[in-house]
Amino acid sequence: MFGSMFANMPPVVKNLVIINALFFLATIVMQNQGINLIAELGLYYVDSPFFKPYQLATHFFMHGSLMHIFFNMFALIVFGSHLERMWGPKRFLLFYFITAMGAAILHLTVQGYEIYQLTGTPFPGLELGDYGSTNEVKAFANMMIPTVGASGAVYGLIAAFAMLFPNTELMLLFPPIPIKAKWLAIALAAIAVYQGYVDNPGDSVAHFAHLGGMLFGFIIVKIWQRDKNSFY
Repeated sequence: MFGSMFANMPPVVKNLVIINALFFLATIVMQNQGINLIAELGLYYVDSPFFKPYQLATHFFMHGSLMHIFFNMFALIVFGSHLERMWGPKRFLLFYFITAMGAAILHLTVQGYEIYQLTGTPFPGLELGDYGSTNEVKAFANMMIPTVGASGAVYGLIAAFAMLFPNTELMLLFPPIPIKAKWLAIALAAIAVYQGYVDNPGDSVAHFAHLGGMLFGFIIVKIWQRDKNSFY
């Protein structure tokens, strides 16, 4: 079953799945060698001492756990395959990367606002051990958390699918119940908004990155619906 599913994937989706799987495998192998690829390739806040510009292009190929990559790749296959067949590989790949970057932009913007609330500036220039107040400690802790995962791009794919095929009925994995694409997208967006604003110290999910992917996906689809022959 999995062999035939893989063989029937369109080329860009297939290659994205392979690349993400290779990055995940490399993360495990390197971790056993004492090298933390997530710390190197995950996306840190731009004022963090650990930020590198290339992280903007690498973080959405990294995943923190098997379940994390499984659900992202499952959604990429389910929604991305339909969209790539409809748009073609070039437009689909452009959409994927724009939504991934859009997710990162919104996440970093919200992160900057949180740091501004704590320190009075979005760029406090804090270094390890270079903080003198509780708020600066919190700000530095915020900047120490790398963001990883393809979820922003995946949420963009879900938004696009829901806009183009709103009444298509999908079967959820957990719980296994049917739901129309439009209600799934609305529910995911509402959950991301709620969880993004709730102060949960144990929550390390970048909910605003999910919203960023959906927002940029919505905008791109609207533009393409107006002019179907450009914006490649």
